[in-house]
Amino acid sequence: MIEVKHVLGISGGKDSAALAIYLKNKYPHLDIQYYFCETNKELDETYKLINNLENYLGKKIERLKAATETPEDQFDHFLKLYGGYLPSSNARWCTRTMKLEPFEKFVGSMPTLSYVGIRGDENREGYISHKENIQSIFPFRKNIWSEEIITKTLANKNIPLLEDMCLAVLPNRQKDGIIRIIREPLSFQYDQTRKLNDLLIISIPGFNKLVFEFLKTTDYPISHLEDYPPLENEDVLVRDDIFRILEESGVGIPEYYNKIEFEVDGKKGYYSRSRSGCFFCFFQQKIEWIWLYENHKNLFVKAMEYEKEGYSWMQDERLEDIIKPERIKQIKEEQLKRAARKSNSKSPFLIDILEEAEGEGCAACFI
Repeated sequence: MIEVKHVLGISGGKDSAALAIYLKNKYPHLDIQYYFCETNKELDETYKLINNLENYLGKKIERLKAATETPEDQFDHFLKLYGGYLPSSNARWCTRTMKLEPFEKFVGSMPTLSYVGIRGDENREGYISHKENIQSIFPFRKNIWSEEIITKTLANKNIPLLEDMCLAVLPNRQKDGIIRIIREPLSFQYDQTRKLNDLLIISIPGFNKLVFEFLKTTDYPISHLEDYPPLENEDVLVRDDIFRILEESGVGIPEYYNKIEFEVDGKKGYYSRSRSGCFFCFFQQKIEWIWLYENHKNLFVKAMEYEKEGYSWMQDERLEDIIKPERIKQIKEEQLKRAARKSNSKSPFLIDILEEAEGEGCAACFI
């Protein structure tokens, strides 16, 4: 059999850290390699989490750098190469250059399963490599497969083949229900999402075994495995589960998620950071920029120094303007209103306050 590499990218955020802990405990026999794509612009809290995680895993988390020969910080090196052009949501050269490229170089040409920490309560996929030797697996979700895999598997042309595979690999208690759904062709009225959900309702392990059997007829990395224990997994993990895993393991929740109180005209509210990644991440909400200014002023000043020659982190406002007293007050008032709209949440964590922006920064594009 051809050897298959198992990798998991650590972003410094909660989801990827919890996934590493979860897989170590659930599947200790999997030889997973951990990596972290470094920009040298991460918060100190990010490195603290990575160090704690290394201690828990008993394994080194490989630090990947896109430019290994430069004495400069990674971001500063590439910013010069891009002529001072700051990255943005429309021009994410930082993600491509400092995250995706070193990740794919780290993997090389070996068949690889990449474990991605997207939760069961999220509706996104993140980065899916275009390299044929890299396949993403989503252990926290009911559906562990990428959309590409589902589309190829459930194509109408495969109905006869999938029927035969059901008869060959599924136990009798699952066969009839799954075959009945497999026989129903995809159409405008019965789309892929609905068919997938119907199959998962009958049996998550049964559907996974069917997909696994189908993938053996392809060149996907997982086709080189004789068996794959996660096929039997029926866990679906959501945000509260992630915080629980981090707390119970002793690794701890990244400190930038901690609530910090602020007050506006006698009204008290809370703010924090909702993502890992660079301290100047352009995906931040404005209240997060204020959090950075009031709690890491030296980093805010550094972020502000990058704004020159017409380039800014936000499309509609410069950092020098966002910290004017009246503007800070206005942003905090908006945050109070946002928090009030979510006051029905029973979660003990800050996930109800900043959930609209939740993510793991640039790293969430691919891990």
